[in-house]
Amino acid sequence: MKTVMITGCSSGFGLEIARHFLDRGWSVVATMRTPRSDILPASDRLRVLPLDVTDAQSIAKAVAAAGPIDVLVNNAGIGLLNALEGTDIEVTRDIFETNTLGTIAMTQAVLPQFRERKAGVIVNVTSSVTLRPLALLSVYTASKAAVNAFTESLALELEQFNIRARVVMPGRAPSTRFGENAAGRMPAAGGFHQAYAPLLQNVLAGWAKDPSPTTRPLDVAEAVWLAATDPDCPPRLPAGPDAVEWAEAA
Repeated sequence: MKTVMITGCSSGFGLEIARHFLDRGWSVVATMRTPRSDILPASDRLRVLPLDVTDAQSIAKAVAAAGPIDVLVNNAGIGLLNALEGTDIEVTRDIFETNTLGTIAMTQAVLPQFRERKAGVIVNVTSSVTLRPLALLSVYTASKAAVNAFTESLALELEQFNIRARVVMPGRAPSTRFGENAAGRMPAAGGFHQAYAPLLQNVLAGWAKDPSPTTRPLDVAEAVWLAATDPDCPPRLPAGPDAVEWAEAA
């Protein structure tokens, strides 16, 4: 029986990814900042562990408790919707600590066991916003684009050890709490700069009127499953019809 370790499983994509792998007979190590076992189906193949990807000790404890794994899914991430001029540099550091450095740190923590076994897969969940520029997402996009570049270079390093590294790029997912959390981070970021208020209104109005299809958590879970189980999966895999459309246009 194979084992997957997934970060950021308390809601949204991570929660659905965990369910998806459980449904397919895998052993799942679901990690969360605040563990909750009641949000996933009861199973003797499920372990829920505490994990803060910005804390080195938390990472070490979680990886040790997980034991041998076959796949690492770096899904934990936080969003930010704000103009750069309204974003405190400390908030920018927080975004990169979680989205970029957290992914790198988790990957470093599992690589020794993958390399020794000469087997393993790393799936990094980023975003389709890296495929085209969007206003008010400069810091968030930069944090995810860095993971794209990191993963592609890492994959070349790890080929010799039969370890795969792949990127899954979800589209816009209104059904998750991501947008709510990203907008809620505005006050912490220093508020929204009034000079950009008309732009914010236009962006939000455009999103509300956008008739294009959006991404479901299941779309992301299916893409992560493919990246984890298919050696011929492309290095970058869009997840969701809108992400696929953007990828084809790019």
